[in-house]
Parts: sequence; structure tokens; C-alpha cells
Amino acid sequence: MMKDVGDKKSKEYQRMTWEALKKSINGLVNKVNVSNIKNIVLDIFGENIIRGRALLVRSLMKAQMASPSFTHVYAALLAVINTKMPETGELLLKRVIHQFRRSFKRNDKIACTAAVRFIAHLVNQQVAHELIALQMLTLLLETPTDDSVEVACSFVTDCGAMLAELTPQGLNAIFERLRGVLHEGVIDKRVQYMIEGVYSLRKGSFAEHPTVASELDLVESEDQITHELSLDDEFDLSEQLDYFTFDTDYETNEERFKAVKREILGESDDDDDDDDDDDDDSDAGGGDGDAGGSGGGGGTTQIITDLTEQDLVNLRRTIYLTIMSSAAVDECAHKLMKLQLRPGQEVEVTTMLVECCAQERTYLRFYGSLGERFCCMNTTYQALFDEAFAKQYSMIHRLETNKLRNVAKFFAHLIHSEALPWGVMEYLVITEEETTSSSRIFIKVLFQEIAEYMGLRALRERLLETHMQPSYAGLFPKDTAKNTRFAINFWTAIGLGGITDKLREHLKNAPKRIVPQAPVAVPPTAPDIDESSTSSGSSSDESSDSGSSDDSDESSSSSGGDSDSDDSDGSSSSGESSSSSRSNSGSSSGRRSSKGPGRGSSSGSDSSSRSGSSSRSSRSSGSGSASDSGSQSGSASRSDSRPRKKAKRD
Repeated sequence: MMKDVGDKKSKEYQRMTWEALKKSINGLVNKVNVSNIKNIVLDIFGENIIRGRALLVRSLMKAQMASPSFTHVYAALLAVINTKMPETGELLLKRVIHQFRRSFKRNDKIACTAAVRFIAHLVNQQVAHELIALQMLTLLLETPTDDSVEVACSFVTDCGAMLAELTPQGLNAIFERLRGVLHEGVIDKRVQYMIEGVYSLRKGSFAEHPTVASELDLVESEDQITHELSLDDEFDLSEQLDYFTFDTDYETNEERFKAVKREILGESDDDDDDDDDDDDDSDAGGGDGDAGGSGGGGGTTQIITDLTEQDLVNLRRTIYLTIMSSAAVDECAHKLMKLQLRPGQEVEVTTMLVECCAQERTYLRFYGSLGERFCCMNTTYQALFDEAFAKQYSMIHRLETNKLRNVAKFFAHLIHSEALPWGVMEYLVITEEETTSSSRIFIKVLFQEIAEYMGLRALRERLLETHMQPSYAGLFPKDTAKNTRFAINFWTAIGLGGITDKLREHLKNAPKRIVPQAPVAVPPTAPDIDESSTSSGSSSDESSDSGSSDDSDESSSSSGGDSDSDDSDGSSSSGESSSSSRSNSGSSSGRRSSKGPGRGSSSGSDSSSRSGSSSRSSRSSGSGSASDSGSQSGSASRSDSRPRKKAKRD
């Protein structure tokens, strides 16, 4: 067996060198990055990539699939290899195109996105012709879906600058098709925003996404070999090169590769041997140094404390991926219970469950059933969900409306299914001061969802339980009439007025706290004082008029019986009218006080005109008749509503 391994013509020796070549190529590809790509290129050329070109292609495709962010690095590495060995670049391009066609037919978005990105960077490096890029974009936008348009947008983002330089008309046609898709409106809003983002990148000439970074521009444009392949062609993928085959001309082929290697690198065999010896010595020395270092440090034990909380981040990632990858509630609960959680890490399960539920577009009963399952399995999760309810309600104003609804429906499921005790209602206080618009929406969705599950009658009976009234005090406040009315109006507005019967009865029977107020005396103003004095003066004039009329009646009693009776009737009527005038003036003094001083002065002029008219009539006529006419004119002036005009005519 050892003799066969030492013989270069034996199958065992060739298999051993094949495995060593595979391991070496995989290690070099996995180590490549922007900073060390020049050194990695030299190391790869040092390996027999003529025999192992399929191994190199396969390793590059696997690495690119695992790390899409390093696609530009792998494309630059292949671009350098393609200048010296174009068959390697052609084989990789064929396999990537085949991977794209297969993933497109299978609706495999992840593999399709990786293949599209690899081809885009190969177009940037001019390893692939721009025709293949236009064909792929046309295929993706022929029957647009959300996924196909998203892949097309990412493809244009990666290689749009190169397409604008090589085929501007073709790129314009692609953008016109994107415009048509955008105007049709058959795709999701998120994808429409992606199309608008591509248009903004085009407006800026793809400044944020250059064709090739300066660190990766390793090949001159005239040295590059471009492969013109079509999307419709049938390719020979050379899959037999992926596996070991016995080579009868192994030594001849090895000598041929060494000649090519010397031509590429400009090195001799002696230099290669010396380098190999130096590498072996350095590896041995490094191994001894590592052993010595480990032996010297074995006496002391150093405890490393991770302050970055990386283990917590990994736990959250594991919980998230477990929830998202599970198809049924029982499956997800079983996987999460199998996680080896340390004491105190159960809160991460509840937190991730609430956050995953909040980020969904619509509420899924999957999360409510999963939370119910955990609460029923362990009371620890019940207490943790209680704390999560209080925490979410205190920070409810930070959530968007969609997330707020999902969280409310999640906790409504836990409450109506008895997984979460109804005592959590003590965190809710429905008053104008204690609530915000977000918290009112949360309470509305919460109780509407509970009423939908339980029914309004069962909900009302549950809220009227006597032993739970301390927990429901915030839902039905009775401290002040203002808060009681606010709560009644809130429950009625959201369609749950049937649960407020007790609260309405309390508000109806509440004592009326209305304090009677004593009438406040209004201090008299200057116009009121003037008017009162004027009215008193006019009343004194009227009394004097009535006295003079009485005297004249007595003196004329001897002249005739009929005149006496008429005069007595006139005097009595004048007395009645004067008394009614004085009562009216006294009762309406408050109303006339607001009229101003003008009204008071006019009344004074009226009284003076009445007295003047009576005196003039007494001088012009006899004693008996003058007094009668004076009394009549006085009574008429007090009873009639036009005393000012009569005074002016006199």
C-alpha cells in the first residue's frame, strides 16, 4: 500500500494529489478578500488549475452563494484567471447561466438572485458579454411578478453603470419596460419603491454603484477575454471534471502544467522547490512555536467574559429562525422547548414571539396559539407574558398602527383563551389624562377582538365578576363624574356600550354636587343715581299737581252738580294714573339704568314740560276750568305714551 502511494503512476497517488488539490483550492478561495486578492491570485496559479479547473469553478460558485456580499471579489479573481486560462472563465459562466435558468424555472428566488448577481459582476469585469445581461432582464420583465421585478432591479443596480456605457439604447429599453410595469400597478408597493429607487440611481449615473472598484481593477480592458454566450444555448457543463478520474499520462500532464506555470509566473523549478522547502520549515517552526506557547500558558487559567452579548444575539437569531421556519404550532413549540435555555433566558422567547407577531402584515393566529401553548406548559411564561403586556402598553405610542393591531390581537387571544389571567386589565386606565390616541386604539382592538371571540354577553358577565372588580377599576372609573362620562362615551363609541350599564347607573345615582350661589348685589352706577333722582323729582311734581287739582275741585263745587261729578271723576282717574306711573317708574328703574344718562334727562324735561303747560293753561282760563284742564292734561301726560310731542306743540 505504501509502495502504491509513492508511485506517481498509481491510482492511489493520483487520488491523494486530487484531494490535496481540492483542499488547497477551497482554502484559497475562502481566504480571498479585497486586501489580499493579489497574493491569492499568485497562489492559485501555483496550483494545477488545468486539472482542477472544475474544482475552482465549483468552489467559487459555492463561496459566492454562501457570501453574496463578496461577489465582486470572486468576479475580480475569475477575471484575472480568465486572462491566462479562458476555458476556466467560460466553464464558470456556463454553469452560472445554467444555475439561473434552473432556479428561474423552479421559482427559487435565493439561487436566482445569487446567479444574477454573479453574472452582473462578470459583465462589469467584461468576462461576460452585455447581451446576456439584456436577455436576462428581458426574461425577468416579460411576465412581471414581485420576485422577478425585484431580481431585475437588483441586477440593474449592480451592472447598470456598465450597461449605460456599453449599450445605452438597450438600457433605455429596459427602463421603459420598468416604467410600464410601474404604471400597470400589478406589483406590490415595496417593489414599486424599488423601481423608483433604480430610477433615482440612473438619474445620478449610478454613482453609488461603480462598475469596478479601484482595488479590484486588476486587468486591462485590452487583455480581458469576453465570452459571448446566449441564454438560449445548450452548454456542455463538463460535470465529469468535478470527480476524480485516473490519468494514464499523469506525469506528462504535470510537466506540461509546470511549463505553463513558469510562463505565467516566470519561476524556475529550483525556485519552486526552495519555496516548498521554506514553507515546510516555516510550518514546522510555527507548529513548534504554537506548542511551546500552549505549554507555557498551561499553568494559568484565564476566564474570558463576553461583554458583547454575542450569545444572546445568537439565541435570538435561533429563536427567530425557528419560528419562521415552522409550519405548525406544535412543531414550533416542540423545537423551542428543545432549546437549552439557561435560567432567565425564557424572556427572550416571549419577546421574540411578540416582535415576530408585530412585524407581520396581518395578524396570524399561529402566534396567539403558540403563546397560549407556552402559557399552558409553564407558569413562568404566563408571568413573562404579563410583564410583556405591561411593557407593550407603556410603549404603545412608539408602534405603528399595523404593529399595534397585531400586538393587541395577540394579547386578546391569550386573554380570551384563559392563557393570560384577566388581572392584566389593571394596567388599563380609561381616562382622558391617562390615555393617548395609540393606547385608545390598542384598548379598542383588544376588547373588540375579545368580544368577537367570547360574545358581548359573556364579556359583560366576565367584567361584572365581583372578585375581579379591583382589576377592572381602571376600565370603569367612578372617582369623578368627568372620568365616568369619558369611559361611557369611549365604550359606546367602540360598539361595546352594553358593558357600561353599571357605570351608567352609578352616574345616574351619583349625588349632584351643585352649590347654590347667593345673589350678588350690583353697585349702582352714576347714570342710575341720576335717573333715580329724576324719577323722585317727577313724582313730587305729580303729587303737587294732584294737590292743586283737588283744591280747584273743592272751590268749584258750588258752581254746578254735573261739573262737580265730572271733575271728581277726572281727579280720581288722574290719581290712579299718577300712582300707576310711579309704580312703573319704580319697577323699571333697573332697566332704565342701562340706557345711559340721556333717558333720565328726557324724563326730567317731560316733567318740567308738564308742569309748565299746566301753569300756562291756568293763567289763560278761569280758576275752575283751568284747574280741570290742568288735571286732565296732567293725567293724560302720565297715562299717554306721547308726552314729549304734546310738550313741544304747547
